[in-house]
Amino acid sequence: MTHRLTLALALALGTAMPAYAQTSATPAASQASNPFFVQSPLPLHYPQFDKITDADFAPAFDAGMAQQLKEIAEIADNPAKPSFDNTFVALEQSGQLLDRATSVFFNLVGTDTNDTRKQLQADYAGKFAAHRDAINLNGKLFARIQTLYDGRAGLGLDPQSLRLVEKVYGDFVRSGAKLSDADKTRLKAMNAELATLSTKFSQNVLAEVNDSALVLDDARQLDGLSAAEIAAAADEAKARKLPGKYVLTLLNTTGQPPLTHLTDRATREQLFKASMNRGSRGNAYDNTAIVSRIMTLRAQKAKMLGYPNYAAYSLENQTAKTPDAVNAMLGKLAPAAVANAKREAADLQAMIDAEQKAAGKPSFELAAWDWAFYSEKVRQAKYNFDESQLKPYLEMRNVLENGVFYAANQEFGLSFKERHDLPKYHADTFVYDVFDADGSQLAIFIFDPYARASKRGGAWMNSYVSQSALTGDKPVVANHLNIPKPPAGQPTLLTWDEVTTAFHEFGHALHGMFSDVKYPYFSGTSVPRDFVEFPSQVNEMWADDPAILRHYAKHHQTGATMPQALLDKVVAAAKFNQGFATTEYLGAAMLDQRWHQITEDQVPAASGVVDFEAKALAADGIAYAPVPPRYRTPYFSHIMGGYSAGYYAYIWSEVLDANTQQWFKQHGGLSRANGDRFRKTLLSQGGSQDAMKLFVDFTGHAPRIEPLLEKRGLDAKAD
Repeated sequence: MTHRLTLALALALGTAMPAYAQTSATPAASQASNPFFVQSPLPLHYPQFDKITDADFAPAFDAGMAQQLKEIAEIADNPAKPSFDNTFVALEQSGQLLDRATSVFFNLVGTDTNDTRKQLQADYAGKFAAHRDAINLNGKLFARIQTLYDGRAGLGLDPQSLRLVEKVYGDFVRSGAKLSDADKTRLKAMNAELATLSTKFSQNVLAEVNDSALVLDDARQLDGLSAAEIAAAADEAKARKLPGKYVLTLLNTTGQPPLTHLTDRATREQLFKASMNRGSRGNAYDNTAIVSRIMTLRAQKAKMLGYPNYAAYSLENQTAKTPDAVNAMLGKLAPAAVANAKREAADLQAMIDAEQKAAGKPSFELAAWDWAFYSEKVRQAKYNFDESQLKPYLEMRNVLENGVFYAANQEFGLSFKERHDLPKYHADTFVYDVFDADGSQLAIFIFDPYARASKRGGAWMNSYVSQSALTGDKPVVANHLNIPKPPAGQPTLLTWDEVTTAFHEFGHALHGMFSDVKYPYFSGTSVPRDFVEFPSQVNEMWADDPAILRHYAKHHQTGATMPQALLDKVVAAAKFNQGFATTEYLGAAMLDQRWHQITEDQVPAASGVVDFEAKALAADGIAYAPVPPRYRTPYFSHIMGGYSAGYYAYIWSEVLDANTQQWFKQHGGLSRANGDRFRKTLLSQGGSQDAMKLFVDFTGHAPRIEPLLEKRGLDAKAD
């Protein structure tokens, strides 16, 4: 989209800055050579990555903002009576140049940043926020929107057009359109600072992940890791000009994958603490002062806009609606989760005690850096298998093409063909044409699996081109993972978590690819954030579906199918360690709510950020030392961006997911009939209808929490 995409990018940055003077028009010669000044001629307007240079972004940004403000002025100053077409449709069609440039830029900042892109991101954070404010706080424009909103019942609009009027009007009001001129000026300044701070926070997080990597002197400290993993650690050290040493790089989560297999407890402790201390070490990348300032500004902004706190502001247009609703749901889950985690901890402690006794050594108390290591041992003892047995059967391309893609074929009739003629932004990506059941092209899909220093942590989906009947565009979407790249010539073998993540992210991709809406505003994943994770979580269910698992779980050397006995163990172990998984997630989700439900006078100074976190976790009954939050505040990127007061969305969406999985099982499981129903009633609708209505239309009932409790093994009473 045009207008809404600009808003979304600004919101993701943290928002705005005082109005500024646009730069002069870009010279014609520069325009002619800049690939953003025209739509890409490639299939589905796939970006011309081979022609785009970093020098193209700033001219496109400047010209794109100037062009859109001219378009906005034409709408606002139109002497004709306000109409749906000359106001709302015109808004939807504005800003196309800016959208082309910003969609590519922000996607590349996340996937393959560099110093130039970091500087551009910092330089333009405030400018983009100011641009958003120049639109949202335009009094003449809002007057037209207000007139049409007030008279919407008499406009004779179809349901999707009527919803567009109501949603855009609400966006403008929430952005400050009804504030006094003085308050608008204050709001612009706040938005500018928030945008700059949010950008700095994200850059610090990436810098800290790289700076905090654990450097080891002796290969014996890596005992337990595979030969390929040890070789990768040696290669990373060489790349850092540390020959003879070994480097364990970090992911942005608190827990780190090597903790599962490192036998040396001291190394586990070093790695865990390196991860936990990120962003609060007092170095150049310390984020505590940024956190304090962002929370202060958000509280001030919420108060100015008439809300008691930022969570109330943020949740108003989500399916949850209120902080009380979120608190009630999280509060119901937390006691059972912690109780289950403590029961799991007792099993781990028993194994520690037995091992130490057998070795003639004194025992030790289970710590956070021991959990992954001993839970894997307990899993092996309970189910007689461990991750190392699975990985040879989980080669990455096979999982993708014969697992993820095959499930989509069985459920929706989709087919995929890799293409090698389209340019790539990085050599380690794969590009596929996606064809619908009738053979027509549905989308283009980019798969970007590997971790690298220039890529942010986590896993996500994004759109380069969004579907819209108004523009005639079809989707170009991408999935990004952070799988460690093996040494040259070695296969990429996945953990089970990485497999389920691949299925999860492709659920987002399906949501984007199946979009069938008129207006860009509603395209694909443009839904409430506490609903957006729902379709992706549903897609996870096919990872261990026996028919799908048999199709992709093949030994990478022999081609032999994973033995049925091992398949059965994978399924049987599905609820294993769910007390830990739920507790670490809830710790982060409840921490997010605590930060955003305080008022300005309750925000701690930088020196009190870590203490605030500890007290918040204790107050919510989720403080359990062996299971720290999945993210700690100084590296909690979600809540400094688009998921502020919204990290609960994953578990909220999982309630819907568990209900939907139950529906599929009750109606015969994986089938084209069930898939087509899911696509037609929900996935194709984007944000064009109320999210909860879409859920009820599909399942036939309101969401129930019991299927989630059963799925996570939390139905047992808390201790």
